[in-house]
Parts: sequence; C-alpha cells; structure tokens
Amino acid sequence: MERLRVYSHRKAKLIGGTFIVVLLALGLRVGYLMIFRASHYAELAVEVEQRERKVKAARGRIIDRNGVILASNKTVCTISVIHNQIEDPEAVISCLTKELGLTEEEIRKKVEKVSSIEKIKTNVEKDIGDAIRAYDLAGVKVDDDYKRYYPYDRILSKVLGFTGGDNQGIIGLEAYYDEALQGEDGKILTYTDARGVEVAELGEVRLEPEAGDDLYVSLDYNISRFATQLAEQTMQRHQASGVEIIVMNPKNGEIYTMVNVPEFSLQEPFTLTEYMAGQTGEKTDLLNEMWRNICISDTYEPGSTFKIITTAAALEEGVVTPEESFYCNGSITVEDTRIRCHKTTGHGSEDFTHAIMNSCNPVFIQLGLRLGAPRFFHYFEQFQMLSTTGIDLPGEGATIMHQLKNVGPVELATISFGQSFQLTPIQMASTVSSLINGGERVTPHIALTCRDRDGKVTRTYKTKDKGSVVSKETSEILRGLLHQVVAEGTGKNGQVAGFAVGGKTATSQMLPRGSGKYIASFIGFAPAEDPKVLALCIIYAPQGMYYGGIIAAPVVRSIFENVLPYLGIERTVTETPSGENRADGVD
Repeated sequence: MERLRVYSHRKAKLIGGTFIVVLLALGLRVGYLMIFRASHYAELAVEVEQRERKVKAARGRIIDRNGVILASNKTVCTISVIHNQIEDPEAVISCLTKELGLTEEEIRKKVEKVSSIEKIKTNVEKDIGDAIRAYDLAGVKVDDDYKRYYPYDRILSKVLGFTGGDNQGIIGLEAYYDEALQGEDGKILTYTDARGVEVAELGEVRLEPEAGDDLYVSLDYNISRFATQLAEQTMQRHQASGVEIIVMNPKNGEIYTMVNVPEFSLQEPFTLTEYMAGQTGEKTDLLNEMWRNICISDTYEPGSTFKIITTAAALEEGVVTPEESFYCNGSITVEDTRIRCHKTTGHGSEDFTHAIMNSCNPVFIQLGLRLGAPRFFHYFEQFQMLSTTGIDLPGEGATIMHQLKNVGPVELATISFGQSFQLTPIQMASTVSSLINGGERVTPHIALTCRDRDGKVTRTYKTKDKGSVVSKETSEILRGLLHQVVAEGTGKNGQVAGFAVGGKTATSQMLPRGSGKYIASFIGFAPAEDPKVLALCIIYAPQGMYYGGIIAAPVVRSIFENVLPYLGIERTVTETPSGENRADGVD
C-alpha cells in the first residue's frame, strides 16, 4: 500500500514537472513572437488588409540609328471587378457586355465569382476603357495599361519580334533584350475591411511603375523599307518561295537591315499570313514557321559564293596566285567521280583571276585538293565558320559540315565549290565581311546602346574583338579578284555607275537533290577598294530563270544604287557599266 502511495506521488510530480516545462516553453515562444517578431506579423496583418492591383510599366522603345521609333507603346486599359464591392451586379453585367463585346454568360461567370479581384479583359482600347469608367459602377476597376505598338507593321517583323499578353518578348530583339526593355511594374494598394470592402477614407497607395530602357539599334528604317519592297517585288516577279536580304557594315558588323519575305504583321502576330494559312499542319507549328528568321536560323548550300572562302584559304596558304594558269575542259575526275563545270564545254586556258571570274568548278576543286582536308578545315576554324556568329538574336543556327575523318577526295572536291554542306546566311555575310575588310573577324550585331527616358546611356553594347583571320595582303588581293568578277565576270549584273563593286554569284540546288528547285544568290560589297557596305541576296525556288548572276545580282545592284548615296558614300568611278541583265552572268 505504502509502495502504491510512493509511486502515485512520484507520478504526480513527474506530470506536474512536465506541465510546467510545457507552459514555460509556450511562454518563451509567445514572448519571442510578441517581442522579436512583432514587426513581421504586423506587416503580414497589413497585407491581409490590403488589396493589390498591378500597374504595368511602359516597355522600352526600339529606335533605329536615325531616331526612327520601330517599336513603341499604346495606352490601353485592363478591366477588372471586385466581387465584394459590386452593388448592382446586373448593371455591371449589362455595361461590360455592351462595351467589351463579350457574351453575357462570360461576363456573369466572372462577376459572380467570389474572389478578391477578377480580371475581365486586357488590352482594351482606351476610349472603351474611358467609356466604362464613366458609368461609375461600384466594384468595376479600369486601370491604364500598355500594349506594344509597331508603327511599320511588317517591316523587320522577324528581327524586331513581338510581345505576349504580359508584355514579355516572344521572339527577335524583343526576346533577346527583354530584361532591358521590360521595366518594373508598379502597384495600386487599397485598404479593405473584414468583408473585403475598400475603406474609402483610407484612400489608396500608388507605387509608380518604372519604364524600361529604350534600345537603340544599328537598323535603318529607310534601308529596311526599300529592301523589303525590293524583296517583295523580286519574290513576285520570279514566283519564289522566299527572298532574304542582309545589308551590313563589313568593317564593324553593324546590321543595317535583315529582310525575310514573306514577313508577318507585328500588329497581329498570331494571325497566319495568306501563304501560311494555305499550308497544312497545326496552327502552332505554322506560326513558328511564320515567325522564323531564316537569315539566322536556317542553313543552305551556298554554292559558288563559297568560292570566296576557298580562294581566301588558298591565297593565305600560298597554294595559288592570281596569275597561275589552269585548263578547264568542262569537267574533272576525282577518284572515280566525274564532276562537271557549269560550262560543260569548258573554259579552256585561263589564269586564276579568270577562273574566279568564270566561277570555274574544276579550278576550285584543284585548290581544295591542294589544300587537303586538314588544312582546309584549319581555315574553316580560323575563319570561325564552324560555330555560330554570336549575333544578338535568339535561335541562331550553326554550320552543318562533314566531320574531318569522313572527308575524302570527293567530299573535299564538292566542299571547295560550295556543295555537300550547309551554313546560315548570316554566317556567309559575316565571314565574307571579315575576309574583305582587311582580315578582321567581325561579330554581326544590332544593339548599340540602352538609354533611360532622360536620354542617359545605361548600357553600351560592344562586340568582342575576334582577331585577324587573314593577312591584309590576302584581303586586298581577294577584293581585287572579286571586283573583277563584277567588272567582267559572272557578276556583271551587279555593276553600279560611279562605284567599284566586288562580289560573287551562286546557283545551288535545293535539297533534296533532283527536286528541280534552286537557290539563286549574290553577295556584293562596295566600294571594292574600301568596303563600307556589304549586301547578300538569296532567292529561294524561283520559277523560270534561276541563275544567281541573272536574278540575284540585279537586286544587290539596286540596293547599292540607293543605299550608297543615302549613306553619303562618294562615287569614285567615272566609267559607266556597259549594260544590265546580261545573259553571260549565269552562275
């Protein structure tokens, strides 16, 4: 019995001690929360009593090299309802149905939904927003917002890109420089009572948005407008599937324009163009196809324009001189494969200067074989052709080239005159720029600076120095050879009165081979003695005549005729070209 009393006493002491410890712990916790965390929970309490509405920041503008605004903002409205503040639901439903063009069912569903705030519609035109505001209906909020606006619609659509419903960049410059352009959203804070009804006496707190920085770019609206019109005319004239034009400064890599026709409407980017609407497939896939900037994302077989690269490597390596003599009988046999010249009867005896003027395949095959695959690939790497250019646009593709171990004599032969591999148009333009500008590799780029709304420069975009790719001597010889191509060779249709022009023609097959479709192209630069402008024109699947010298060279000629005087580049040649659209320009 005595043992039982002792046990019960000990048990009571243990329970009592435990109870005291628990109470002490709770007391300490409450004290900590009340003393040390009081401010934190006070803030949380305020937040519970606050209702927040976002105020979008104005997105930074995109401005061309001359101050022309290419992308701006248009004031629109966001319409929302606050369930607990609505006094006359039927009046609200009637008003919003009438003004917003939505069905009564859509509106009623959102008006009757019990939530802190319900968004009815965004990107509402300002006059409609003002009309809804004039009803002065309790529980209806009309907040000013911004919608991206592109004053020139289709011009540079695939370069500029566009924004989504949240004003975030989707493609192009809008996506690449989204962080700089975005800005910082503001807030409207209102106080509510326990029922969620705003307390009018307390008013509202407005945290102002901070506008994004303006992006100043190397693009030129006037050049872009002219090039777009020219590309559209060319596409229609030759019933082509597409036309690309790149115009750039070969000395520093600045892009003046990058045209991809057919372009799409920047005001309605989710509406398929007439051409894409006629294609089969899921709309999402068709939109992605429509938006794709082929100049940077897609690869093609360059054909004879690649002979510029072969020539530069051969000159630099010392395996050919402009005066060296060759003989073309119309074909050349490599191992057991006979490869024809575009002139099947042959060019006969010719020095290398005339070989490049004639775009003679057998001669360039000999240069490739002289170089050998390892040395040829060394120059591809030295010219930085096997990687992307680093242009400041999303989605750049890379060169598709054989692996060195798989390159035999036949593969080497076809590479030498621009077949059996693929590269992007921007890679071709950048590489040729580097080879003819004195030998310095340039990075193609568009962005120049960012500035705030006061005009203060906040960021300066500079490209990295990539170093020399060929000697100045090689570059000078190459410019002279390419000038002869335009002066007397296959590029005669690229001649411009008053200017010495250098360039190279090309006509290549579209894959799969045997499709009967071709790519006509011409790359040119001027003035030939000191290049300040380089232009590349590519015409895909033209109908009828498809030679680059016949249909692509005149496009570049037209660009130079207009762009060179526009940029203030003086004429240095007094001779007048002998004619245009000559049939001897057939490569």
